[in-house]
Amino acid sequence: MDTINIKKKYNIFGIGAALVDTEILVSDEFLAQHNIGKGLMTLVDEERQYYLIKALNNHTAYKKKACGGSACNSIVAASSFGADTFYAGKVASDKDGGFFVKDLNAAGVTFHRIKPKHGITGKCLVMVTPDAERTMNTFLGANLELTDDEVEKDELASSEWLYMEGYLVTDDARTEVAAKAMVFANEKGIKTSLSLSDPFVVEVFAQNIARVIGEGVDLLFCNEDEALSYTQSQDLESAIEGLKGIAKTFVVTRGKHGATAFDGQKVISTKGVATEAVDTNGAGDMFSGAFLYAITSGHDYSWALTFANAAAARVVSRFGPRIDLLEYDCLKNEFGIN
Repeated sequence: MDTINIKKKYNIFGIGAALVDTEILVSDEFLAQHNIGKGLMTLVDEERQYYLIKALNNHTAYKKKACGGSACNSIVAASSFGADTFYAGKVASDKDGGFFVKDLNAAGVTFHRIKPKHGITGKCLVMVTPDAERTMNTFLGANLELTDDEVEKDELASSEWLYMEGYLVTDDARTEVAAKAMVFANEKGIKTSLSLSDPFVVEVFAQNIARVIGEGVDLLFCNEDEALSYTQSQDLESAIEGLKGIAKTFVVTRGKHGATAFDGQKVISTKGVATEAVDTNGAGDMFSGAFLYAITSGHDYSWALTFANAAAARVVSRFGPRIDLLEYDCLKNEFGIN
């Protein structure tokens, strides 16, 4: 009997931190003065973030505010290219929570319907130095209370792909939420994807990542440092062989050197796109979102690699983790997307 292909409601269902990102230009001296580890993602408590916000308020440099978090940025990118998307995260009933939901909905992304409770919405301070390096200090706030309730199972069951960020595994409770979502997706025949997110996450929380991956993931995103660390390899070739044991397919981003993917049968590489880096924040998130959009639109991994690489290059050439609507249209025209 022929199999009936039923169109799903969503192309991608994302789970991750719901953060209000504030991006600001700072000097290396500012980072040193306030004992901030450059180029790192550091989890901080409310008191430390309040101190940093006060210090940053004395800056007159350019600031940019948007709904954020790694997976959120990827889902917004996929939505902006034309994918149907849903996002599960946790916000509080404060001003920042309202801003997050409004900004997310404006990007065409559906947010879960669970009523927010009192508390503090998570925030991420993204500090960018003149060399385009981004340094993040994150207070998770309400995200620490993420539960299975926010992962609306009916909506997940109506999705083609599940996509989760590696930052979810930085505590056991959210690791459990992510692991249960992965099991549910596998039971329902939903394709699964995960980003390793950050070398710090891989180094410190490798066991939690393995718990979420379980018996394997359909698509894994990572950069070269994360691939080497997670597989405990000395070179990319060895890391690729190691990744084949945990993911059916995967992508390894390599910055200006492009990206390498395994599509389940062969290894494919694409060169980097020459651009003048202004801000590296969001490049990996854009890559993942553009890649997921491409494959859910019926393109193969080779096409998706080239497309995602071009999208990521646009992000690093401007300030902020996203590109504007005109740039999305330019990319779609360049690649013949209707």
